[in-house]
Amino acid sequence: MPNNKGFKVFEAKTLEEAYESASSSFCCSVMELDINIVQSPSKGFLGLFSKKAVIHAKSKHFETPKENRNKKTDTKDKNIKVQSVSKKFEKVEKTEQKSSNKTKQIEKEKIFENFYDSKDAKIDDKLVIKKENRDLEKEISNKINELFSNLCYKIDEIKVEILEEQNTVYVEFTGEDSALLIGKEGYRYKALSYILFNWINEKYGMMLRLEVAQFLQNQEEAIHRYLEPVIETIKEEGFYKTKILDGILVHIALTKLREEFPDKYVAVKTNQRGEKYILVNEYRN
Repeated sequence: MPNNKGFKVFEAKTLEEAYESASSSFCCSVMELDINIVQSPSKGFLGLFSKKAVIHAKSKHFETPKENRNKKTDTKDKNIKVQSVSKKFEKVEKTEQKSSNKTKQIEKEKIFENFYDSKDAKIDDKLVIKKENRDLEKEISNKINELFSNLCYKIDEIKVEILEEQNTVYVEFTGEDSALLIGKEGYRYKALSYILFNWINEKYGMMLRLEVAQFLQNQEEAIHRYLEPVIETIKEEGFYKTKILDGILVHIALTKLREEFPDKYVAVKTNQRGEKYILVNEYRN
């Protein structure tokens, strides 16, 4: 928009923040602004292709004669009251939205905790779709490959295999750019495993084993090297508390220690900072 008409450009992570910036810039409420949304915000996928909110805004009074702007005091008072009520409503609405989002996030985290904490978990037969494994593999493979077909990365066809004995879906990403899906310190791998696990566990009642450019294999080898002296200590002393572990490392370590000590109490614990570790001890009578 031309500057001589009073329009200004505002960018922010959300439309709400862009509105607030415009309101602050023109020293008026949002209700007194003419706003054109140029671009809506987008979170993207796994931290990629995100977009900011972009708006053009100007004051409705920009081309209004001075005499029309200087309205009676009682009109101003009414505007102030309306703005005050509007702000209170916005605060209540934001609080309710945050509460709702927090509840949903907690529910999702509880689902993912099963990925780490389940021991001899019983799968509800109603959740498992009764199909031959080949048909089920084909169904899951088609959906996953379709989901990632528009990525700008060069990856091969995503391999999907059902590990019947473990009641687990094995998903493998390979290809020239597949390592880019791991991310710094594995943050993209963790996000990807979170998304796929929630879908597979909820829809098919199965677990997930995700391999991306041999990342899982390397992590397993590293954690097994760490656990070698830990296992010897447990055999001698009967108990142990591991170091802080993150993401897939928790699951790998938990599986290994439960295989080694089937008669001991082996569980994932969380400290006050939300960090995870594994505690091995004797069962209490």
